[in-house]
Amino acid sequence: MDEAETRLIANAMYEIHSLLASYVGSESEAPTDVRFAAHLAYALHNEASALAAGTGFDLGFALKKVAAIDGILGTSDGRRLADLWSTGPKDNA
Repeated sequence: MDEAETRLIANAMYEIHSLLASYVGSESEAPTDVRFAAHLAYALHNEASALAAGTGFDLGFALKKVAAIDGILGTSDGRRLADLWSTGPKDNA
């Protein structure tokens, strides 16, 4: 992925964070998938900003923030994604 592609995706993530901000928190009554998306965007918005600025971030810390979503929402998707993204997709063959 070149720098322009990276910035495009990073800026899109940051925009998604802004659009879903009202769904962050354990008290939101929105559907769980919407709340999870909001928390995911919130967890990674600083990393998106770093990529948009052309700098890096601590992948391990970012993955811990994704996994921590489960504690807020009572889901298991945060850990699942953190594990998947830290190891890459598994071949089911």
